[in-house]
Amino acid sequence: MPKTFVLVHGACHAGWTWSPVSKYLRAQGHRVFMPTLPGLGAGDDKAEVRLTDSVDYLVDYVRKRDLTDIVLVGHSWGGFPVSGASVRLATRISRLVYWSAFVPRTGESLLDLCPPAYADMFRALAAASTDNSVTFPFEVFSATFMQDATPETQRLVHPLLESQPFYTMSEALDLDEWERLQLPSSYVLSEDDLALPPGEFGWAPRFPERLPGAPVIHTPGSHECQFTQPEPLAAALVEAAAG
Repeated sequence: MPKTFVLVHGACHAGWTWSPVSKYLRAQGHRVFMPTLPGLGAGDDKAEVRLTDSVDYLVDYVRKRDLTDIVLVGHSWGGFPVSGASVRLATRISRLVYWSAFVPRTGESLLDLCPPAYADMFRALAAASTDNSVTFPFEVFSATFMQDATPETQRLVHPLLESQPFYTMSEALDLDEWERLQLPSSYVLSEDDLALPPGEFGWAPRFPERLPGAPVIHTPGSHECQFTQPEPLAAALVEAAAG
């Protein structure tokens, strides 16, 4: 049965980064929406964009299009706005899907859930910027985010990324109601994802365990497998949507 997917990007990304995956989903008859959240569009102001702005935008995006029975997918940092928005969109959601994503709880920011060295790096990058934003260094991106791509592809994609408004990484949400609702959820995990190191700060089992009863679906590739393995990722999202 065709689904309606709302695909929410990760930090420093935008809606267009889902395009390779959307091609395969649409070929199967699914509807696909790919919003770009505040501060991540070309030319967007970033300095004062807050995490709640991302949540509000996502809620408005879905409501203005009157989307219902949606599969709301969050990648990486996208787990924050997806979790926050799902409380206000609960009656419109058929399933939440977190793909190699943070599953935050009340009071937890991305900085809190990252390894301390990453948090320190993000703070330093924001302080050194002119607009209170963070850009992933190419060395980090190529070695741990997109290590399964050729150097040429890495160098093509990296300059297309946007810098991330720092407040969206340093702020937290009130997610008590999200936790109480326990909306139907699935977790998709990229098998070769190095963006978070294995162990205490790894994606799994830490975040899937926060989704009681959620199936965990594995897909090949890195944290950026929407570029390097889009067809298997699309298949994993369809499987995740089915629960």
